[in-house]
Amino acid sequence: MCRLYGFRSTHPGPVECELLRSQHALIRQSERDSRGLSNLDGWGLGFADADTIRCMRQTGPAFESPEFRKAAMGAFTAEMIAHVRRATIGGAALKNTHPFAYGREALAHNGHIGSFERVRAGMLENMSPAHTRAIEGDTDSEHFFHLLLSRAEREPEASRGDILCRTIQDVEGRVSGLARPEMEDEVALNVLWLTPGELTGSRHGRTLWVVERHRPHVCEVHGIPHVSPPAGDEYRAVVVASDPITGEEWKEIPDGCIFSVGKDVRLNTTSADAG
Repeated sequence: MCRLYGFRSTHPGPVECELLRSQHALIRQSERDSRGLSNLDGWGLGFADADTIRCMRQTGPAFESPEFRKAAMGAFTAEMIAHVRRATIGGAALKNTHPFAYGREALAHNGHIGSFERVRAGMLENMSPAHTRAIEGDTDSEHFFHLLLSRAEREPEASRGDILCRTIQDVEGRVSGLARPEMEDEVALNVLWLTPGELTGSRHGRTLWVVERHRPHVCEVHGIPHVSPPAGDEYRAVVVASDPITGEEWKEIPDGCIFSVGKDVRLNTTSADAG
């Protein structure tokens, strides 16, 4: 599968070390992750800046990419997601590389939708025409993204967490309702969904860890914090990742959990059953 990274903080700062230099930085996970697997089929960084989403994507391994290193070294942000891909559904191509972006939204996914070709038509039928037209690639991930956004447009009063929860349940229902379920009919939807001001996500079938910071983190590479809030400002940050990246006390997000990190930069979690 793939590896995910998500970051939100009260004050912007560099994230270079977590992408490049930490003991288990994302670039190292592209070459070999905690499972002993490589994630060679593309990389992407998605940033929320003011009221816009900006994504950088490229095929090929992050650990061999000068562009990944340059982008990571220049990354100064308070909210972002990142992804290194191990292709399952959809070949290694730019159109299939995460994060996917649409308007003010971006999404990265680790996992897969079992028997995707058997449920794809039903997913498309439940998208708005604009979202069916927006799909460029072949992945289950991009189809899920536009199914998610279609529901969000139909249910503008619902929270993003509820929208994500119900979309996962919809997909699971489609797969479990197949006439002849097969061994590959697993649904694994670890998702990071970013818009300016909020990071929403799920742990569903794959590993996902979190660390919450209540003060600037002292970088283990350089021995100093990389962000210096103005005197008197409260600093908080939330970092989620498929594998723990630093030596901090990361906590495993429970499987079947929906979470959000809003403007207050506090982690809020609910069970997917509560959606």
